[in-house]
Amino acid sequence: MSNARLRDTSTASAPRGRRALISTALSLALSALSVGAAGAAQATDRADELQPGDAYMGAGIAVHKGWKQDGAPGLDASVEGVDVSGHQGNVDWQALWGSGVRFAYVKATEGTGYQSDSFTQQYNGSYDVGMTRGAYHFALPDNSSGADQANYFADHGGGWSKDGKTLPGVLDIEYNPYGATCYGLSQDAMVDWIKDFTATYKSRTGRDAVIYTTTDWWTQCTGNNAGFGATNPLWVARYADGPGALPAGWGFHTFWQYTSTGPTVGDHDSFNGSAEQLTALANG
Repeated sequence: MSNARLRDTSTASAPRGRRALISTALSLALSALSVGAAGAAQATDRADELQPGDAYMGAGIAVHKGWKQDGAPGLDASVEGVDVSGHQGNVDWQALWGSGVRFAYVKATEGTGYQSDSFTQQYNGSYDVGMTRGAYHFALPDNSSGADQANYFADHGGGWSKDGKTLPGVLDIEYNPYGATCYGLSQDAMVDWIKDFTATYKSRTGRDAVIYTTTDWWTQCTGNNAGFGATNPLWVARYADGPGALPAGWGFHTFWQYTSTGPTVGDHDSFNGSAEQLTALANG
């Protein structure tokens, strides 16, 4: 009670201009607290809506960050692509091809117990219209080992063939859309998990997996580990007018997911290079 009286007295005795400033500052602080609480509640609500298997590239971003960006970035040398999951069902690949999309990544698996029911239509459909395509795995590091999930991925759609049209598989490692941001793992444990996955995937397919992530998640959950940039292509997610600062170890990005609100399927991406370079990546 004494502290409250002191605050009341100091405000009342302050000059009128100062009282107005204090009042405004208090109002802004209360407003910020209200917005923060609302944002946290919305994130919890979104997390509650997702069930095991529902995750997709950027699902954790939607829950934890709420990023949204409409429109395509202006890039000099790039190839337009999309990423899809079971949320899109049967995709109109001809429409996407007609709009200039030339590559696609399709969700195949999640953890060690989920396969996308839409995988076959999406993976084969994108290939049939002429796109270069690949598969991705949504990681659940609190579910099982990196090796177990890499093997599950390789066995259920994440394989690779040197046909010039199949891209290396992707490890989608990002904010946990179902709970704790870093899945309850320490930074060292997370790095070990990623090493386990990428080493196993390479032993199974002969290719280094692409790593999809955000710079802020990577910094928070791996300690901004720099040990993957020399081997694993980077797919950075950032819904803005540029990919921004990259995680440690990578001097450039290979793919950039720049929006979750693009035409036809929502998630649109850019390959950082020419069509010929995209084919070279597919061929290994």
